[in-house]
Amino acid sequence: MKYFVLIASVFLLFVISGCGPASDANNMRTANNANTNSAPPQVLTVVDTPERVKAQMAMRGEQDAAQPTLKIVEPKADSTISSSTVRLKLDLSGDLKGYESHMDPETKTGNHIHVILDNQPYEAFYNLDHEFELRNVSDGAHTIRVFASRPWHESYKNDGSFQMVRFTVKNGGADTNKPATTNSGQPMSTVNTNSNSNANAAPTPEGKDMQASTAGPVDPTKPLLTYSRPKGEYKGVDADPIMIDFWLSNAKLVGDGGEFRVRYSVDGGDAKFIEKWAPVWLSGWIAGKHSIKLELVDKDGNLVDNGGFNSTQREITVTK
Repeated sequence: MKYFVLIASVFLLFVISGCGPASDANNMRTANNANTNSAPPQVLTVVDTPERVKAQMAMRGEQDAAQPTLKIVEPKADSTISSSTVRLKLDLSGDLKGYESHMDPETKTGNHIHVILDNQPYEAFYNLDHEFELRNVSDGAHTIRVFASRPWHESYKNDGSFQMVRFTVKNGGADTNKPATTNSGQPMSTVNTNSNSNANAAPTPEGKDMQASTAGPVDPTKPLLTYSRPKGEYKGVDADPIMIDFWLSNAKLVGDGGEFRVRYSVDGGDAKFIEKWAPVWLSGWIAGKHSIKLELVDKDGNLVDNGGFNSTQREITVTK
């Protein structure tokens, strides 16, 4: 009887303790699964314009109905420049309704012009009364694209807001081991590995991780997609939702009576389509680095090529 009681006690203790190593393994798998599932997968949804942006709109009066017109005074179209320093001079006119390019000293935001060298991320140009220089521009053919933008980086989409010029730098003497920059030191290109390309050698600061570009000469008469946003690092209230915005030339989307669509994907996920030319706000971002790809495609989903510019990928960082 004593032996029976002893064996029963040992068996009960074995059951209570979790049935030995196999149970420990099961518990470990459960814990690992719980850790794996603790961070839900990113699910992005299209949402309305955020209230913080609507509040800015309400304070701007008629500015968002403006029809700004830009003219690139320098460099001249199809000019040849014998210097690695290229001066950009713009003229702003049109039905402005109070729109002017400037930075508020307190908020560090304001209306501005997006300036793009070749197919790299834009740099914001706030004061048109001051010089904007591109320095250390490599020898070879280049394009500059500009368009008017709001403080939250949404582009104006009226005819005349977008302008582009092609030019050539010859015997400019650029240091091809360094990127092109603005006169304030902001990077405007990748490190050039040869005089005729903008191949990426290393990421640059300011959240402008510049992807390798094999884009060739762009034809200004053909359909052209100009990537604008998202770009850089997003923090605080700016980290969700995040806006996709772009400029279209010589093309209409199917929702606007045309035959094109803009295809986008995030982190290599399923492709989505934009069928009306308007900003798209995406909510549900998780912290970390993300890649966004924008492409101009025809109604059948085929990429519409124009010097490589109609398929562009950028990397952003979301901080929460």
